[in-house]
Amino acid sequence: MQNFWLSLPKPILALAPMAGVTDTAFRQMCKAGGADVLYTEFVSTDAIVYESKKTFEMLKFSAAEQPVVCQVFGKNPGHYFKSAKVLAELGFAGVDINFGCPAYKVVKHGGGVTLMRRLDLVREIVQATCEGSPIPVSIKIRASICKEGCAVDDPEGQVTALDLIEVIKGLPVATVMIHGRSFERPFDGSPNVDAITQVKKAFPGIVLANGGVHTPEDAKALLDQTGADGVGVARGSWGRPWLFEEIKAYLATGRYIPRDWEATKHAILQHAQIAFAAHGPRGLIELRKHLAWYVKGLPNAATLRGQLVRSATYEDVAGALQDFLPILPTAL
Repeated sequence: MQNFWLSLPKPILALAPMAGVTDTAFRQMCKAGGADVLYTEFVSTDAIVYESKKTFEMLKFSAAEQPVVCQVFGKNPGHYFKSAKVLAELGFAGVDINFGCPAYKVVKHGGGVTLMRRLDLVREIVQATCEGSPIPVSIKIRASICKEGCAVDDPEGQVTALDLIEVIKGLPVATVMIHGRSFERPFDGSPNVDAITQVKKAFPGIVLANGGVHTPEDAKALLDQTGADGVGVARGSWGRPWLFEEIKAYLATGRYIPRDWEATKHAILQHAQIAFAAHGPRGLIELRKHLAWYVKGLPNAATLRGQLVRSATYEDVAGALQDFLPILPTAL
């Protein structure tokens, strides 16, 4: 097995998996914007095994995205074994197991982060995936989750990331991406840097720190505080797929230059072109949330945002952008 992770320069900047966000068009934008590795939206191992047409549409990607890692979720170890083989045949560079997602549609069936409450099953799933996979296996986890019936603030009632790392010892997992927040507080407050640091010390492979990276300064602070091998960028990339380039510039020189409107407008049009090429008119509908994110916070953008989120064609997008001239901040 060729482990692509070992050939990536550090710190590794990864586009973290996000449901409904990290489709092929956005992944291509982030790759062009400096991301070293891309994760797909999560897909069901059951759907892969049963050859769901909709799922296999989601699994399409461009060669320009490589290395691209497919994230999967489910509860059946046998389905992970089979799915890993399918994903390798489709050309993915790696397969990632979702032990971190707090989304209701996943956790209500006992998947995602709730699997951390069943560490015996975690071990079975990881082992089955590794045994079936000719490509590197990685996992995505959270800092902690409360055991059933335990209070959120009860330290004795937590299953931690470190507990999970302990249970997979000896299995050939290449990379761990750890979100530094708990299941109970999935997006609130600062990431738990101690949890990430502990995983970095305990896990022999690559560790990516995830959570709260919205600026280059955030990325540097998280790397400095945890000693992680890289960061997983999630919500900070919304409307800013070039954030990875900014992080690289800041880590190398201590400064970065924010995009001006012309560059932002060019990115929006490029994203629209890729989305349409990948999915036709449906791609532009999926793009609407991204269009709103691109102009979020810009002065006098309310009217523009309203036009963009109603766009049905590439021409609609281009027409809405044509005469808008916001005032953007100067270089830092």
